[in-house]
Amino acid sequence: MKEQWQSQLPLEHIEKITPVSGGDVNEAFRVETTQEPYFLLVQRGRSKTFFDAEVAGLDLFEQAGITAPRVVDNGEVNGDAYLLLTFLNEGTQGSQTELGKLVAKMHSYQQPEGKFGFGLPYEGGDISFDNSWSDHWKTIFVEQRLDHLKEALVNKGLWADEDVDKYYKVRAVIVNALDKHKSKPSLLHGDLWGGNYMFLENGDPALFDPAPLYGDREFDLGITTVFGGFTQDFYHAYDKHYPLSNGVNERLEFYRLYLLMVHLLKFGGMYADSVARSMDKIINH
Repeated sequence: MKEQWQSQLPLEHIEKITPVSGGDVNEAFRVETTQEPYFLLVQRGRSKTFFDAEVAGLDLFEQAGITAPRVVDNGEVNGDAYLLLTFLNEGTQGSQTELGKLVAKMHSYQQPEGKFGFGLPYEGGDISFDNSWSDHWKTIFVEQRLDHLKEALVNKGLWADEDVDKYYKVRAVIVNALDKHKSKPSLLHGDLWGGNYMFLENGDPALFDPAPLYGDREFDLGITTVFGGFTQDFYHAYDKHYPLSNGVNERLEFYRLYLLMVHLLKFGGMYADSVARSMDKIINH
């Protein structure tokens, strides 16, 4: 990176800044200093507020005792937003049982006033979501997430009238099921796929890249089932420490559909068949 970054980051004795993999939303770098390494995320052309929700989520993780990177600083350099974090050193192996316990611990941390949502919106590279507080989980998930995705897919030309008609059938099933289900506002990671956890050098699991909100814990669990990376040991340990309620397998498909709709919007028609199959499963259950 340019010398301006080395001079403006709040770190002393920076030796080098090296690009690393960090997902498809931000540029990511390892910052080497004479003392220790740091992890730097950069979002070009955005204000520092782009990272506000992630900062708030990581602060909540710290309060809840969840192993995750800690926030060092957040700011802007020449119109580009950055988030500076502690660097987690990855190990070679770890326990899915311990990972299940960690996620159950996170979900046990609940919004003290019983509200669903979050104090900040979700800001993504392709879509943003309103997280305004609500007394009802279905308001957050159906109205502020699924309905918004539906509109975005139509506007982008990825859904035709028949897709929208099918969506409304799916929507009715989801609303009916959530009306019957007792949801609690758990602290959610919000994007808990296999690329957003790691095992440290000592084998302990850690979570990172949160898209935080308070919602039904099945939202996170549904997302874990889409792209793999979580074994039966994970689910068994989770259920042992925070038992799931009846009907969970039906409801997990709601959250798989959500993630597939996000990927359809981001990556196009390669996800069209997966979205259609998920909607058919929900309608025909």
